[in-house]
Amino acid sequence: MRKILELLFCSIILVSCGSQKEEADLLIFNANVYTVDDEFGKAEAFAIKDGKFLEIGPSSALKDKYEFTEELDAQGKPVYPGLIDAHAHFYGLGMQQQRVDLTGTKSFEEVVAKIVEFQEKNKTDFIVGRGWDQNDWQVKEFPVKDTLDELFPDTPVAVTRIDGHAMLVNQAALDKANITTETTFDGGDIEQKNGKLTGILVDNPMMLIEKITEDVDQEVQAKALLAAQEICFGYGLTTVDDAGLDKAVIELIDSLNNTGDLKIRLYAMLSNSKENLDYYLDKEPYKTDRLNVRSVKFYGDGALGSRGAALKEEYSDRPNHFGALLSPVSEFKETAARIAKSKFQMNTHAIGDSANYLVLKTYDSLLANGDERRWRVEHSQVIDSADFKYFSKNIIPSIQPTHATSDMYWAEERLGEKRVKGAYAYKKLLDQAGIVALGTDFPVEQVNPFLTFYASVDRQDTDNYPEDGFMKDQALTREETLKGMTIWAAYSNFEEEEKGSIEVGKFADFVILDRDLMEVAIDSVPDTKVISTFVNGEKVFSGK
Repeated sequence: MRKILELLFCSIILVSCGSQKEEADLLIFNANVYTVDDEFGKAEAFAIKDGKFLEIGPSSALKDKYEFTEELDAQGKPVYPGLIDAHAHFYGLGMQQQRVDLTGTKSFEEVVAKIVEFQEKNKTDFIVGRGWDQNDWQVKEFPVKDTLDELFPDTPVAVTRIDGHAMLVNQAALDKANITTETTFDGGDIEQKNGKLTGILVDNPMMLIEKITEDVDQEVQAKALLAAQEICFGYGLTTVDDAGLDKAVIELIDSLNNTGDLKIRLYAMLSNSKENLDYYLDKEPYKTDRLNVRSVKFYGDGALGSRGAALKEEYSDRPNHFGALLSPVSEFKETAARIAKSKFQMNTHAIGDSANYLVLKTYDSLLANGDERRWRVEHSQVIDSADFKYFSKNIIPSIQPTHATSDMYWAEERLGEKRVKGAYAYKKLLDQAGIVALGTDFPVEQVNPFLTFYASVDRQDTDNYPEDGFMKDQALTREETLKGMTIWAAYSNFEEEEKGSIEVGKFADFVILDRDLMEVAIDSVPDTKVISTFVNGEKVFSGK
């Protein structure tokens, strides 16, 4: 009898143990999940534990298997991996919130009005701003400093063009920086007319002003970083590649990560300064779950909009002008060779076909041994037909689709009918490289990744111009575009094993949207709203 009772007791224990559910933190169910895995599969639900995807499958099966702390009914809404912006200026976006925002101004008069309004409210000792674009004005010429001299005779003013490659300053700023008609420089321009300074600085000379702008204390920097995070989470971005940061800002980011205030994941490209290179290159890349410091950003040339991009042949709308490289060729090659000996990635800004040729040939020569280095060409904007062959999964085009729809109004004027065919050629780049990493370059363009998606697929602006799309044969498909904003961007950061898709073991970064990017009419994509953004399984944004 005793043995029977013991067997019965053991049987009860075994049945009880067999029916006990495993514990998990969060269930997302009743969802339209795009996993962006190798098969580009879809699912209905997934389970999360300890900040990572635990299992993907049917809602019923997951509910039977796990006991969840929390469950969320997605109500049939589409769910995607957390979006990645592969080229942006996260810290710059945050700092722009602390300065005069000139984005979208339609005339120089509007620029001036915004500066005056800002100064009346803030009473700063040095007025700094960004965002103007003369190509959006009726008179599409660089402004001059005369009006700012009259309004602010004693207060320095420095306002940067939207692309970050030209700056308008007043006489007070020129005097403070000791810039005269005799000032020497390499790479760029200190514009003069009739022997007098106009106040326009292009590329390298801008650093003379940047050196004298007031030092920003850590409190302001931290405020900027948190402001940028709030904006990015509102657009479903969970990882941002910041294209150019210094050691001090990187250390502040790490500190804010450690306190839990900064939750967004950042892929940091080091600004190409001697101090940064000397400190980092002899070390291992610095990697945490939130911060990855393993690349160097080098500026090859300027921007096409300010005619600073380095071209093989003269600008079609400015004879005898070719733009310029921002560093001597020897310096670029020496820096590239130094980075090649380290464990760091090199990411070079290259707009013009001459700059792209230099970058591609140099990369190709240094990476010829077949090591997987995944060096990137940031922008890859104007490519000679003979040079597409250099791109691969080891020389990755990092591109920004909204640049095409912003620049299309004047790109052919700059480049001519023949040369423009090698510009913004995203399909050609994808066909050659096998992947493209997509970003925005914000705050040069808007943060909104749904504008990226729309411009990539439809090659139109939000006014549906041009009717047939700008070089429509270079459009990407919806699937290619989503991959470029998720798994391919992750690959370009050496992070495809931990993010970029909804797969078991990866970080539980995902976004729930109000419409299906893969199915809705393409012209409704720019109006997409984020319902929720999650990082590590934690809801970090909830739409109203």
